[in-house]
Amino acid sequence: MRFPTRTSPHVVPGHSVGGVMRQVLYALVPGTLAMTWFFGWGVLVNVTLAILFAAGFEALMVALRRRPVLDTLSDSSAILAGWLFALAIPPLAPFWVLLVGVMFAIVVAKHLYGGLGYNPFNPAMVGYVVVLVSFPREISLWPAPQSLLDSNSLGLLQTLQISLTGRLPDGVEWDAITRASPLDLMRDGLVAGQTVDEITRNPIFGSFSETGWEWTGNLFLLGGLWLLYRRVISWHIPVSMLLTLATVAGLFWVIDPGQFASPAFHVFSGAAIIGAFFIATDPVSAATTPLGRVLFGAGIGLLTYVIRTWGGYPDGVAFAVLLMNMVAPTLDHYTRPRIFGHSDNRHG
Repeated sequence: MRFPTRTSPHVVPGHSVGGVMRQVLYALVPGTLAMTWFFGWGVLVNVTLAILFAAGFEALMVALRRRPVLDTLSDSSAILAGWLFALAIPPLAPFWVLLVGVMFAIVVAKHLYGGLGYNPFNPAMVGYVVVLVSFPREISLWPAPQSLLDSNSLGLLQTLQISLTGRLPDGVEWDAITRASPLDLMRDGLVAGQTVDEITRNPIFGSFSETGWEWTGNLFLLGGLWLLYRRVISWHIPVSMLLTLATVAGLFWVIDPGQFASPAFHVFSGAAIIGAFFIATDPVSAATTPLGRVLFGAGIGLLTYVIRTWGGYPDGVAFAVLLMNMVAPTLDHYTRPRIFGHSDNRHG
């Protein structure tokens, strides 16, 4: 009996690039819906616009490189980069902030380095850092949780008006619909001489972090655990990042709880959880060896705490990821497992 044969390799890979990217997108859905529930329609508006911009820039660059556009778009990597970038910026940011950030993410950070698989830096974080440094006012306008807005809650059409024109609806002021983030409040309060207990009496705070961000973090955590269950990502980076962040925060908190926030505050504030499971685990720009991934995640956790506590920006996840992206090749070089038959793991 004859059996049909195919050329090597005969082992079918468990995951395709497009399949992996789509599973990550599915895992983002619960947290994204939670953000929309607590912070308004602007979250979905940002995600939609960022995905459209990302797909457009991706198609343009692929066409200029004379490669098949539809095949490249079908891997969903541009959609993922746009989605992650959209979650990093305020829901009421003007559309041109999204346009500039996504352009840097897709055109500069991805395609000018050779496209998917060649980018040394996480594209979404490159785009975010560019707009964070360039447009600090627009990036600081985070809306307050819907439960604190009362009659000032914005509908979909009002949100679109703000995003597309930059104009607020009649009778609405920025001070009425925006609040400083918990990390901003914590940093500014400590600089002003307040204690952590005094700062957290602000009604914007919940049990650990801001009202709304705690549940959002839990649902992003749920999505991250699903990715671990599906073996789309490994445990090394998220566990080492969050454990390092919590451990360092815990040490300073035990020493002086009046001047240093608790580990729970740092884990559930800002981009810590989404950064650990969805950003730092980028398979292209992260370390690849098991020990290298542990050190990579630990470095991000440590740098995040240092930047949050003593740096000029309230959240340090993006900067920490990009700094560790530069270290990833070195980590891989010195943590390669020993090759069978060789005593030195640096020999090929």
